[in-house]
Amino acid sequence: MSDRVAVIATHVRRGLFQSAPGVGRHAAIHFVLLIVAFIFALPFLWMASTSLKEATQVESFPPVYIPSPVVWENYVEALTFLPFHQYFFNTTLISALVIVGDVLSASFVAYGFARLRAPGRNFLFIVMISTMIVPLAVRLLPTFLLFKWMNWVNTFLPLIVPAFFGTPYFIFFVRQFYRTIPQELSDAARVDGASEFRIWWQIMVPLSRPVLIAIGIFAFANVWNDFLYPLVFLTDRTKWTISIALSAMIDATGEDIQFWNLMMAAAFASVAPMVVVFGFAQRYFTQGVTLTGIKG
Repeated sequence: MSDRVAVIATHVRRGLFQSAPGVGRHAAIHFVLLIVAFIFALPFLWMASTSLKEATQVESFPPVYIPSPVVWENYVEALTFLPFHQYFFNTTLISALVIVGDVLSASFVAYGFARLRAPGRNFLFIVMISTMIVPLAVRLLPTFLLFKWMNWVNTFLPLIVPAFFGTPYFIFFVRQFYRTIPQELSDAARVDGASEFRIWWQIMVPLSRPVLIAIGIFAFANVWNDFLYPLVFLTDRTKWTISIALSAMIDATGEDIQFWNLMMAAAFASVAPMVVVFGFAQRYFTQGVTLTGIKG
């Protein structure tokens, strides 16, 4: 009995020694990743810290890293400096409609490129992808003239409607995912009499939830951070978005250091929704990005 116990103990010690290098390697990798994550998060943390400081602590030297006292009133004063509640509503409305448009159009068009057989399909796909290399500055003037001719300037339509006609990158993104789904699922549905539209809506869309959520996050970030298009198409102050309001706040304060705490409070409040959305959907975001690279 003692010999058997000794043999078991020997195997356990060998297993511990063999696993020790692996554990150390993983610990070192995690330590390096934590350092890199902290470096990338440092500007965000400094912004949060500055947003809670008194005006005198903003320019103090040595710098004050932890505000004392914590001035929560900065957020109230910053968000009432301009009617930010209206700008938050405008940006949220535009973002929600753009997300719906991008998700529906990308999944619908990608289904045609990935599953339907038609003459010239690959050529049309190459043409669509080629539009991604056209610089934004080249497209801006013709786009503005088109929307001006349609009397859409100073409305939300130029910012919303194009999403319902498809974004090339998102279409390519979803097409890559659709090509990983077995063809047998669609064939079985066709045998049962399902139309192509029904196959897309009841089979492909539910199976592509991770990639569609990833697209939604990309679309939300693009719209929420967009400055150029709202600046060009929105002239009425009541229709401004968050990005334009932040720029207007900087212009109004003249970049005075006494107002940096208020500007940081407004900036922190503007990026908070993106952090919250990504925090709740990061698992689907990572899964969607990963699955689109399985099959070319």
